[in-house]
Amino acid sequence: MMKSFRTPLWPDYRTVWRWHFFAGLFCLPFIILLCLTGSIYLFKPQIDHWIDWRYDHLARGATQSTPTQEVRAALSAVPDSHFLAYELPETRSSAVRVIVDHQGTAIRVYVNPTSCRVLKQVPEEERFERIIFKLHGQLLLGNTGSIIMEMVASWTIVLIATGLYLWWPRRAQSLGGVFYLRITRKGRLRWRDLHAVTGIWISLFLVLFLVSGLPWSFVWGHALSRVETQISRMTTIPDWEIGAVSERNLLAGRQVSPQKADIMPGMDMGSMTMSSHLLPDGLNRMVMIASQLDFPTPVLITPPEPNETAWRIRSDTQNRPERVSALIEASGTVRSVQRFEEKALIDRIIGYGVAAHEGQLFGRTNQLLNFLVASGLLTMSTAAIVLWLRRRPPGQLGAPPALPDKQIGVSMWAVLIILGLLLPELGASLLLLGIATMLSRRFHRAS
Repeated sequence: MMKSFRTPLWPDYRTVWRWHFFAGLFCLPFIILLCLTGSIYLFKPQIDHWIDWRYDHLARGATQSTPTQEVRAALSAVPDSHFLAYELPETRSSAVRVIVDHQGTAIRVYVNPTSCRVLKQVPEEERFERIIFKLHGQLLLGNTGSIIMEMVASWTIVLIATGLYLWWPRRAQSLGGVFYLRITRKGRLRWRDLHAVTGIWISLFLVLFLVSGLPWSFVWGHALSRVETQISRMTTIPDWEIGAVSERNLLAGRQVSPQKADIMPGMDMGSMTMSSHLLPDGLNRMVMIASQLDFPTPVLITPPEPNETAWRIRSDTQNRPERVSALIEASGTVRSVQRFEEKALIDRIIGYGVAAHEGQLFGRTNQLLNFLVASGLLTMSTAAIVLWLRRRPPGQLGAPPALPDKQIGVSMWAVLIILGLLLPELGASLLLLGIATMLSRRFHRAS
């Protein structure tokens, strides 16, 4: 009798378990790092205020220096530097922050507005929140780290999909261990519940976190920017970081997009700063106008670009939907105002996603929700490691055994193909894994 070779609809349970195991083995160290660094970055506004507390509670004097004098003091404190941006003080007791460019490095200079004395200097890329940000998304390795973390994010989505398949209650007689923890149980069953039940409650939030973080990654972010350019003929620069972008360029609102890099090959960003210590006319007036505009803090004032006459005043608040920028002529005339609701649809979607990802879209509630999700993810990751160590035979990896008649199933093939197309790095790694498996099988047959 002929044997039936019909491909099953659903994958074999042990096959999915094996995929889940190896995806977890690769992702878990990075996931734990993401939980810790992400939890710290969530509270960036509070941490920044704590670090700069002494510079925001200065004694007020009888006289007040002008913005031009403050910028000149900052330039004098950093020899051979150029003016890059002026950050509007949040209160009358705050030190003025002047950002200068020294040989391609952005340096933040704190100036006392009463005495014009320089209080502190710190390179932007060495500020605590920037280090945490780059560790979180780039492992402090620049674009190489960004590509690694994008790969981790892609495989974490596979980890979630396979985890949901394994969690699905097939023979459960109660909701215990499915939707709530069985707190009376001990040992391996308790760790299993911590992993599975916590995972089901945070899985949706985790997918949203991963998807909202992809536009920052090097490969996916540039691909998205190019697609948007082709579809909507976007001419503005994306309002989010793509890969490793210098804070110097971000502060000036000058992140070079892929399409601009194609148009202007070899362009030196250093040519976009002022070529001398001389300040363009109108800084004092721009600061006064910026104070009246009442944009959400922090507010940055940047000088005209080469061959331009308009200053830029923009809000750099983390809550992206509240961002607004204006181009102001030296005479004080408003040339244009750009608000979040006027941006392209994809920019607004990403803006909402970024703000929610950073815990700033709806205030402290957003911070608390994100912190709970990060804590849950850390808990289930720890439980997974404990389960693995307990079931792993001494001196062995402890992976689920590969079955000779393993079934992947039509549904799993469909999910992998869709994810591989949407996530380029996942697709490339799956292709390499497939080729390696085929070569391995041929080698074993030949031997």
